[in-house]
Amino acid sequence: MSAVPALGLPPDLTPGTLRLIPLGGLGEVGRNMTVFELDGQLLIVDCGVLFPEEHQPGVDLILPDFGPIRDRLDDVVALVLTHGHEDHIGAVPYLLRLRPDIPLVGSQLTLAFVEAKLKEHRIEPLTLAVADGDRETFGPFTCEFMAVTHSIPDAMGLTIATAAGVVLHTGDFKMDQLPLDGRVTDLRAFARAGERGVDLLMVDSTTAEVPGFIPTEREIGPVIDKVIGATQGQVLVACFSSHVHRVQQVLDAAAAYRRKVACAGRSMIRNMTIALDMGYLVDPGDTVVDLRTADELPRSEVVFVTTGSQGEPMAALSRIANGDHKIHVGPGDTVILASSLIPGNENSVYRVINGLMRLGGKVVHKGNAQVHVSGHSAAGELLYTFNIVSPKNVMPVHGEVRHLVACGSHAVATGVPPERVILAENGLVVDLAGGVAQIVGQVDVGYVYVDGTSVGELTEVELKDRRILGDEGFVSVFAVVDIKERAVLAEPTIQARGMAEPDDAFGPLIPQVAEALANSLSGGAHDVYQLQQAIRKVAGRWISRELRRRPMIIPVIVTI
Repeated sequence: MSAVPALGLPPDLTPGTLRLIPLGGLGEVGRNMTVFELDGQLLIVDCGVLFPEEHQPGVDLILPDFGPIRDRLDDVVALVLTHGHEDHIGAVPYLLRLRPDIPLVGSQLTLAFVEAKLKEHRIEPLTLAVADGDRETFGPFTCEFMAVTHSIPDAMGLTIATAAGVVLHTGDFKMDQLPLDGRVTDLRAFARAGERGVDLLMVDSTTAEVPGFIPTEREIGPVIDKVIGATQGQVLVACFSSHVHRVQQVLDAAAAYRRKVACAGRSMIRNMTIALDMGYLVDPGDTVVDLRTADELPRSEVVFVTTGSQGEPMAALSRIANGDHKIHVGPGDTVILASSLIPGNENSVYRVINGLMRLGGKVVHKGNAQVHVSGHSAAGELLYTFNIVSPKNVMPVHGEVRHLVACGSHAVATGVPPERVILAENGLVVDLAGGVAQIVGQVDVGYVYVDGTSVGELTEVELKDRRILGDEGFVSVFAVVDIKERAVLAEPTIQARGMAEPDDAFGPLIPQVAEALANSLSGGAHDVYQLQQAIRKVAGRWISRELRRRPMIIPVIVTI
């Protein structure tokens, strides 16, 4: 299988060659975004976000790096969105801030979710709604859309036909033969594309390590029904705010036990309102109520559907677990976590589970009941895909490295030559020409952090400082000096925050700091920075040796 760890910049694109630049989604579960280039024009597929992990404190969202195309946004002919999950649409507002009139292409529900997000950013987009089987041309790219089953309605895969070759992009998909909405993955469309010839198959690899086939969504409904029926108190169900099918199962089960359902969490309320208005979600018998009405009902007559299934600290479920929400959990209540764990979120989720159980609630999750199935194809489904499509080249997408490698191995098992399996990373440039796909270079891409109102201003250095402050605390050293007379005018003082040791524990360090300052001054130090460095050096060495800590050291020098 073809993988190149490090390369220089790609060569100039030659006529008749299709270039792909993944800006996110490879080596990670999130930030999905791929740029296709041909004849000087660009087509983008998906533009999603990645949610931060614990080692990224204070970060709200992580965006794809738009740097490689920032100066070429006028060349973008369309942004195609495969479905409405945040890891595929969440970064659209930030891209459209740079060019608001980029045409957005997607299914009706996908565009409705995007338009609601853009409204909050005060952006009115240009949109084109497409349906299964539609064909649209954007510059040199002709896209044909096909139905795929996923954990959200209206998900789509697509073929991208160009003069340089044909790409089939599966989007996120699985082969559930009994989906709740009856919309199965269109394997006939996959087969037709394969008969015409697919030069490159870009295939969802998220659950490539899972053997066999993903169970059908229909197996989840009876489990949710049983849990709700056995609960004496209130029921909370946490799932993704776009998982319309799961919410439908909750509504149906709640109605069977004469319970009302209320949504909690801004994104959940927004998305489910859209789904209800558009008919993707059906309310069985006036079951849906608002939070205010639900608060007035007996606990045994209500089900809350909340955000926060991944342990996000500001989401509704985390706040409930911390006792910081109008919804309270206690003995007799049940919480259902109806989602899979996204890699990297395990600790956050377990923290929420422990908090809920500490309050007396019972927690039902995928580890102890079948309350969720994946929306991604397992190994057996991927084997079918490779055999049906018979692609010349395969590029696994949407997954961590282990997922990409497993997916590539399945392709090889079905007869795809190992050298025709492209294991790429974000920023690696892949050219397709003459039926051959190969990595030809690399562009510089990184994480772009959304931190409050700032976008891209937070650096890795500043994140490192936050981690140090959170893990080790900080020590401030205050000193008064006369640089002209080269003298320390007062005994330095030391204060610590975020450390167990009291300030007087630093007594032995004070004379060493004074000596270091005096030596630096007599040695010719003529500015504050040199004196600060002298303090950092001696204080850092002493604290590491005596206290076995590495806090942030903040010298404060007052010059007279």
